[in-house]
Amino acid sequence: MTVPIMQTYISILRGINVGGKKKIKMEELKAAYESLGFENIRTYIQTGNVIFDSSVPNESDINASIRNQLAAVFGFQISVLIRRMDGFQQIIKGNPFLDEQAVDPRALHVTFLSQAPSQTALAVIEPAADDGDQYRFSDSNEEVYLFCPDGYGRTRLSNSFFEKKLGVSATTRNWNTVNRLYEIAGTESSEY
Repeated sequence: MTVPIMQTYISILRGINVGGKKKIKMEELKAAYESLGFENIRTYIQTGNVIFDSSVPNESDINASIRNQLAAVFGFQISVLIRRMDGFQQIIKGNPFLDEQAVDPRALHVTFLSQAPSQTALAVIEPAADDGDQYRFSDSNEEVYLFCPDGYGRTRLSNSFFEKKLGVSATTRNWNTVNRLYEIAGTESSEY
């Protein structure tokens, strides 16, 4: 009999605890993940970042079970985007804006997509360079690297922009959060 291998996953929820809508306490969110049999569950800040271990090998199965459980517990639908820890490492290493001089890390963000967009959608999305804002896709096309020198709150490169243009769900985290999630995923502590 084969023993299941535990993998560390990072789940990123879209649109919770923003603007007073879809409020979820992190203790309740953690309990919802525990009820699914996940282990070593850690949350980071209030916007819905959960790191956990699971022996379920299929990310889409994990995603579906989390979405269904959150809907049952909290009474509303939540988009859930999942990446394995090793995938997060590639996201961090692959940021093309880090190679450019004078890029302030506070201006960097990553938009996570629920899946790689179709080639048709990628072909028609126009380059955006409003006020210096720029974006580039990851090698997998499942993430979009953003450079927003005047701040993410002022860019038109929002989640809604990418969702409308690409036909997939999207949620964005700043560069500090992306790096912190990877750091937390590498620990065994549940102090977060």
